[in-house]
Amino acid sequence: MTLSDSRFLQLQQWLACHFGVPVNMTLISGDASFRRYFRVVTGAKSYIVADSPPEQLDNRPFLALAQAYHQANIPVPTIIAVNETEGFILQQDLGDQQLLSRLNIDNVSDLYRQALALLPKIAKVTRSGLAPLPQYDAAFVQRELTIFPEWLLAKHWQLSLDSSEQQLLQRVFEVLTENALAQPRVGMHRDFHSRNLMVYHQQLYVIDFQDAVQGPITYDAVSLLRDCYIRWPDSVVDELRDAFYQQCLTQQLLDSQVTAEQFGRWFDLMGLQRHIKAAGIFARLLHRDGKSGYIKDIPLTLGYIADVSERYPQLQPFGNWVRHRLFPLCGEHC
Repeated sequence: MTLSDSRFLQLQQWLACHFGVPVNMTLISGDASFRRYFRVVTGAKSYIVADSPPEQLDNRPFLALAQAYHQANIPVPTIIAVNETEGFILQQDLGDQQLLSRLNIDNVSDLYRQALALLPKIAKVTRSGLAPLPQYDAAFVQRELTIFPEWLLAKHWQLSLDSSEQQLLQRVFEVLTENALAQPRVGMHRDFHSRNLMVYHQQLYVIDFQDAVQGPITYDAVSLLRDCYIRWPDSVVDELRDAFYQQCLTQQLLDSQVTAEQFGRWFDLMGLQRHIKAAGIFARLLHRDGKSGYIKDIPLTLGYIADVSERYPQLQPFGNWVRHRLFPLCGEHC
């Protein structure tokens, strides 16, 4: 395990050289990739170090985005030292309190408004010191959507779709791709939710931003408000969505001719695309990466998918299919 594997020993040696003394290290988490994190304690101070194998992860986007976000006054962990050869990144310790752990029905509106207030700054970061951020284009959307049939339907459930089901999926994917491309394009975190916001000294800090792209204006907001890990009443989500719409108008991120109704449709369908992708990723994490902790979140994503689809006539057949074809499978195998 971690205390004897070669990367752990290399990391321990690098930190001892950096600090000039041996350090204590504790594994605190691995994320939904090959990256893992340790808390490093030396004397009275603590730090976080990311072990990001360079043969499996390109660490340059994270480092470049960290600098770009910092320059844009977006609160992110301070980078203290980097070993580019080995893929070790020493950074500020923001503690253990994810926003998710703080949320309840009484404070969710206030805390989410604080989080939404970060999005205009993120929206304006469209390049790093390396290059412009990648485009979240039609090919990108399609790659994400195909994770769902490939990993959840075929791999996890061994579900073979007939021609009518394949056509149904294709029609839905076309609608969702068109919706993504119709929206104003902004800098997009791409994983902006309550587990990637840390509460530190009463301030929200943004983490896990290395996959940022240029994409649809509603993506990050719906990632937060229709979180894959917790669900809030529609009345709360609707109020916060409308507040974000007004915020986008005020910040001139949105043309004044875009109505609240149009924005709401963008928001709903963007969330639908994200939840389809997420359900597939949760299955892929199990079968490809051996990470079983996310499979329990599939029912919530399917619930969002069915409920939102049923609001739109052109998507109702898909919502009915998810509810009657997939929900029973989820009950047995999730």
